[in-house]
Amino acid sequence: MDAIAPLLETVEHETAPSPTWTVLWLHGLGADGNDFAPIVPELVRRDWPALRFVFPHAPVRPVTINNGMRMRAWYDIISFDFDALAAGKRADEAGVAESVAQVEALIAREGARGIPPERIVLIGFSQGGAIALASALGREVPLAGVAGLSTYLPLGQQQAAAKLRPAALSQPVFMAHGQFDPVVPAVIGQLGAATMKDLGFALEWHDYPMAHQVCAEEIQALGDWLGHRFAG
Repeated sequence: MDAIAPLLETVEHETAPSPTWTVLWLHGLGADGNDFAPIVPELVRRDWPALRFVFPHAPVRPVTINNGMRMRAWYDIISFDFDALAAGKRADEAGVAESVAQVEALIAREGARGIPPERIVLIGFSQGGAIALASALGREVPLAGVAGLSTYLPLGQQQAAAKLRPAALSQPVFMAHGQFDPVVPAVIGQLGAATMKDLGFALEWHDYPMAHQVCAEEIQALGDWLGHRFAG
């Protein structure tokens, strides 16, 4: 068995004592775990079970497209060119694998705290969403669901197919994107969604007239999707 990666520092919020579910939420490039913590009151609904939100801080590393500047990043981004995705040359593959392992370590910690994978939802925005989608592929024990917001699949279709585990396909996937996103063009998000569907995932897609951000309608749709997970 592979060694468990060291635990990342996290920001945590529990909606009630003794949570029975965990939402693990990964931030975007250059942000940190505080970035999406304020969204909790907007997202959470009264009829949901007690939740633990876990917002990890990505490691600090140099990012090639930002002139090697060190910042919180889930992996190095080697090129602005999304055409390099198909060849697997846009993202630092070793960095993606490292961050997937760190997500696995956080999932294992939730298990030790009494919350098994089938009651864990993994969500990510932008670069964090790329890690969420990459993590979904290799799950031997499925999560309750995986959501990627304003993001893309950081692996080419052949790489993704090679990493796919049959059990992973039972995980429902939610993806949402801005139609006018200047950072991750909507067509790139759609390409990732199509790949996930082609691999066999049940995927729900939404897009909105916005840029590289989240909006109230998106949070509403995500809340509806999460409500189905918690009721299952």
